Amino acid sequence: MRATTIHAPYDMRVEDVPEPVVQLPTDAVVRVLRACICGSDLWAYRGEAARQPGQRIGHEFLGIVEETGSEVGTVKRGDLVVAPFMWSDGVCDYCREGLTTSCEHGGFWGSVGYDGGQGEAVRVPFADGTLVRLPKEAASDDHLLSALLTLSDVLGTGHHAALGAGARPGATVAVVGDGAVGLCAVLAAKRLGAERIIALGRHEVRTDIARRFGATDVVAERGDAAVEAVRELTRGQGAHAVVEAVGTEQSMRTAVNVTRDGGAIGFVGVPHGSGTGLDLGVMFDRNIALRGGVAPVRAYIPDLLPDVLDGTIDPSPVFDMTVGIDGVPEGYKAMDQRIALKVLVTND
Repeated sequence: MRATTIHAPYDMRVEDVPEPVVQLPTDAVVRVLRACICGSDLWAYRGEAARQPGQRIGHEFLGIVEETGSEVGTVKRGDLVVAPFMWSDGVCDYCREGLTTSCEHGGFWGSVGYDGGQGEAVRVPFADGTLVRLPKEAASDDHLLSALLTLSDVLGTGHHAALGAGARPGATVAVVGDGAVGLCAVLAAKRLGAERIIALGRHEVRTDIARRFGATDVVAERGDAAVEAVRELTRGQGAHAVVEAVGTEQSMRTAVNVTRDGGAIGFVGVPHGSGTGLDLGVMFDRNIALRGGVAPVRAYIPDLLPDVLDGTIDPSPVFDMTVGIDGVPEGYKAMDQRIALKVLVTND
């Protein structure tokens, strides 16, 4: 089969690799219908996250179950399923508490020795704990498939950020970052009832999507100017709930400085760089809480899925470029150059 591999910074290849097979009785094999490229994949692409030459990549996919091990009971051959960006057993202490990303037997797609989502098929460990069944009829609805694919990562991650920040009815929410996760955090904040949502971003195409998702205000400035603009919009107080969806020192510093005293920051931007942007003294003095981290999206899918299916929320606009499997390297280049927001990969 064909699958995306990474060999060196900026060297992505689509190559023939062995077809996945059931190796353990808890496995399933899923034939991928839709996958995508994540902003976090770009850290490997740029050489800022180590990968072995030839390693598989991609962690967001949905598809059709092709084969199951003898102990798999919740999905069967022919089922349409979505996979969260980590597999998990569903039964360990962490999974039972809803923190599936800390599963004692869990792991990331594309880890050494495991399949990545940007390919034609994937062996899924712990299929019962990992995969979520979707309505079969969705397989013939391109628009709905795109929306459902966001459940594998960006929608659940945006939701995690909004929850961590304390988005709620009547609250003012500020979202730092106009990538796909930041935009999904806007959508999540709206879904949770936020009264005012301030999107911080400089790219008009992206901030237009933010407005479509529920942003009431857009701040294009950065750094101190952004802080001043948000405070001007909030009577000098800042936002009750702030999402940090970038992961740089500057973005975290901005998030702290636009948070209202007594407010909270939900951080989901993968941290990179030497500094954190956090001053515990400032956070102590102003009673600012910090919550977030790797989003346990498997735990959120049952809550979010009905709203995607009935159209209450439609996250599909985060995909603005579509490629086939052989176009994945060009998709990486487009996202790296900010020509594309998020690239959808089809295997039709």
